[in-house]
Amino acid sequence: MLNWSAITEEAVRHLQALIQLNTTNPPGNEIIAAEYLARALKAEGFEPLILESAPTRGNVVARLKGTGEAPPLLLYGHTDVVPVEPEHWTHPPFGGEVHDGFVWGRGAVDMKGTVAQQLMVLLLLKRSGRPLKRDVIFAATADEEVSGRYGLDWLVQHHPDLIRAEFGLTELGGYNMTLAGATLYPIQVAEKGTCWVKVRARGQPGHASQPRPHNAVVRLARAVEELARVGLPYHLTGATAGFLDAAAGALGGEFGALLRDLKTQPHADDLLNGALKQHPLHGFLVALTHNTAVPTGLSAGQKTNVIPSVAEATIDGRTLPGFNAESFLGELRAVMGDDLEYEVTCDSPPLQTSHTTPLFDLMARALRAHDPNARVVPYMMTGATDAKYLAKLGVPSYGFAPMQLPPGFDFMSLFHAHDERAPVEGLGWGVRVLWEVVTEYGGGG
Repeated sequence: MLNWSAITEEAVRHLQALIQLNTTNPPGNEIIAAEYLARALKAEGFEPLILESAPTRGNVVARLKGTGEAPPLLLYGHTDVVPVEPEHWTHPPFGGEVHDGFVWGRGAVDMKGTVAQQLMVLLLLKRSGRPLKRDVIFAATADEEVSGRYGLDWLVQHHPDLIRAEFGLTELGGYNMTLAGATLYPIQVAEKGTCWVKVRARGQPGHASQPRPHNAVVRLARAVEELARVGLPYHLTGATAGFLDAAAGALGGEFGALLRDLKTQPHADDLLNGALKQHPLHGFLVALTHNTAVPTGLSAGQKTNVIPSVAEATIDGRTLPGFNAESFLGELRAVMGDDLEYEVTCDSPPLQTSHTTPLFDLMARALRAHDPNARVVPYMMTGATDAKYLAKLGVPSYGFAPMQLPPGFDFMSLFHAHDERAPVEGLGWGVRVLWEVVTEYGGGG
């Protein structure tokens, strides 16, 4: 019988130690986290590999061998974190202190907390001596918060056999959220792609004392305004359909009916521009059902009295599964106009994993076993993770980092924010759920 109180304390100690290692990216310095994790693994009889993609950019990989009757399962996460403004924190961002039932510090939720949980599960598997039909791989990597170039992307390019698996489990899923009185547990099955674009308008330069009919600034401003007014077309993906079905069934009532109506295009945009316009989930629901293109920067001119020949906007584009840069630009041109120049500066693909697999069913059962009120829903992340690199190896991923949150705790608002923190009991609860999933699936389930 496992002592889950002691296991929770141990997981918290690992998280505290990881938070206290400053791996802010840039510059990263993830080697200190890799070395800490390697020491913890070696103390339990593992033979972890520390792999430096560049000086101080450390990754660590460890494997618990099974019989090989089934393909491996990969648990992976990143150890770098985003910068902090310490003057705005209630407790030191690199202190890893426990206050009011929470572990405080940068990385507590994104995502050293998950790395500590995954480490704990691997250690428990080794200690228990349970027979495994599949290898269980643990990978803690660098550089997710900037580019992945020194982390998982590098491992995929240079050491693919170390991380090749049937499925990967990573961040952002398996936590509880309350919606219209129902308790939902999203499991991430998809993520949108990224397509960043510079859009340029060119016009006739000249002295600003006389208006010109072909002013680049005016042309670009009109195009950006049209994009904000019209937006991009509606599309329904498998992941979104699964989410809307499951959420509508769990919630019922008027709001459930509205979610179900979002599955049909004739109703969707009317609802999003009408009954759901002021709803807190409006932006999320728009992002689930549309490619999005959000202007994030404008630049033109160097002097007030000179009409510039070029004006430029930066667009943060996010693409649904089934789209690529070319098809996204087609939608963008249809709204902003063909007489502009479009330059793609960043392009990463969207991903989608089926939510009708034995592993998804197992994760859902485990959540319901530990919270009888749980309504498990497949979910598409509107941002991106390192899963895009694993996809190059043909390895699908789920976002499954279970954590039970106290009532009213706004988990998602803490990503990259001040006072990032994770609940002690919720972390321990998540270790137990993840342990049960990995144990059953590792046994050949």
